[in-house]
Amino acid sequence: MITKEQFETEIEYIISNAIREDVGDGDHSSLACIPDNARGKAKLLVKDKGVIAGVAFAKRVFNYVDSKLKVEVLIQDGTVVSYGDVVLYVEGPSQSILKAERTVLNAMQRMSAIATKTRTFVDLLKGTKTKILDTRKTTPGIRVLEKWAVKLGGGENHRFALYDMIMLKDNHIDFAGGITKAIDMTKEYLRDTGRNLKIMVEARDLVEIEEILRSEGIYRVLIDNFDYEDTKKAVAMIGDKCLTESSGNINETTVRHYAECGVDYISSGALTHSVYNMDLSLKAVN
Repeated sequence: MITKEQFETEIEYIISNAIREDVGDGDHSSLACIPDNARGKAKLLVKDKGVIAGVAFAKRVFNYVDSKLKVEVLIQDGTVVSYGDVVLYVEGPSQSILKAERTVLNAMQRMSAIATKTRTFVDLLKGTKTKILDTRKTTPGIRVLEKWAVKLGGGENHRFALYDMIMLKDNHIDFAGGITKAIDMTKEYLRDTGRNLKIMVEARDLVEIEEILRSEGIYRVLIDNFDYEDTKKAVAMIGDKCLTESSGNINETTVRHYAECGVDYISSGALTHSVYNMDLSLKAVN
């Protein structure tokens, strides 16, 4: 996973780039009709239902735009909200509130949608040992926000990117010339480079499960696109040799069935790539 320093750097990049993209050489709508010394107050209003996410990020955006903006948080990240709830108030220079508005809303609407979908999966898995994971199927440039939202929804993060875990998928295996060869070359690479990365290997059928298990030091087996019966067989074959993960078009209807097969994790790209933004707005308070 990424370090705290990497996380902070990613957040700084996202905020600075978002404000650059949205504001450019100035918010001329506000500059044209709002005096420089005007002060105002606004509330972040929920017009939907679900799990709120991005409150802490919003505070960072407001502070980046103008340190004179004061934020009063009424509802914390990860809380279930309903239509009409007020999440926070922001008060200070009116021009600054408007400059930050769209970046705050865009981020919180998407993060809240992801947190809400994740919470749905988490609730469906209650009573099992299985945990829900995200994937790398994230929006380019804001991965850290989307994975943060998964955590706020009660899920867990998979590897953050290509650099923090070895994941040998079908294409790696085919390009390398087979499972055993791919694993052996990976172990040699890790020895030669002095890297301490966990190794995860994808299996397409039970025969590949058998081959993976002949190698030592595998952290997790990805049981990809298996049906329920073969998933149960794969879990039984693997036993306690390593962790197990199911993936492949798993949705709200099927996730519980896969969990009941005994896997440790289920990963779903849908947590981040198939969500509808929560309806939020920032309204002036007179």
